[in-house]
Amino acid sequence: MRPLVLVTNDDGIQSPGLHAVAEALAPWAEVHIVAPARQWTGAGRCMFSDLSGHITRHTVPVAGAQVPAYAVDGTPAQTVLVALYQLLPQRPALVVSGINAGENVGSGVTISGTVGAALEAAASGVPALAVSLEADYEHHNAHAPALDFSVAAHFAARFARAVLARGLPPGVDILKIDVPADATPTTPWRVTRVSRRRYYQVVPSAEGVPGYRRWPHPEQVFEPDSDAYTLQVLRQVAVAPLSLDLTAWPPRPQVEGWLREGMDAGIISLYP
Repeated sequence: MRPLVLVTNDDGIQSPGLHAVAEALAPWAEVHIVAPARQWTGAGRCMFSDLSGHITRHTVPVAGAQVPAYAVDGTPAQTVLVALYQLLPQRPALVVSGINAGENVGSGVTISGTVGAALEAAASGVPALAVSLEADYEHHNAHAPALDFSVAAHFAARFARAVLARGLPPGVDILKIDVPADATPTTPWRVTRVSRRRYYQVVPSAEGVPGYRRWPHPEQVFEPDSDAYTLQVLRQVAVAPLSLDLTAWPPRPQVEGWLREGMDAGIISLYP
């Protein structure tokens, strides 16, 4: 029996990246496609109360056939909830979010709607992949037929099969996979941590929201064991295991002791 896999994204139902990953999974999985009705890049895991949740039936080209798909008037996270609790015939074995047009690395991963959809799946107890392809700025908010998603789809399928075979490692809820634009199927992959650095430089604007651009010398900016360094400098596939537990790593007694010492010091300095 083929495993049921939910494919979703944040770029919308018409995204070539969504279609590419569905095609890569279809030969051996029962693929169900449920995606937002429109582009939601940068939405994170947000939940907006003024969206209707209306579901529209579509078809998506997969392996030479038009397969049923559903578009939801909701954010990526809301779309996952609609899929899991209203549309799918049973609980999926895996959720694949992507393939996003644009990498999601560094301290800004919480901004990503691709990651947000995967987090929502994980919060419902379903293992998830968040897959992104490195792409230039002009492709981040528009569908780009010029982008080749085939290699990213190859890696998405490889990791999907591995997770379905063994599950995720203990303590891991999501695999975040970022594929260089020039990757091939033989490009090495590497398990990384998420960089603590901002991936993009902030570009001030005369008015409105600031823009962004990549750092000119990433080898001087990012930690060698990070997702950003692996993608930008090593030109390898960055695989970062993520957890729903956002608790910082120091042991809790150590944090408590630190804070109590700080409180005592604060009392002394405030009230001589």
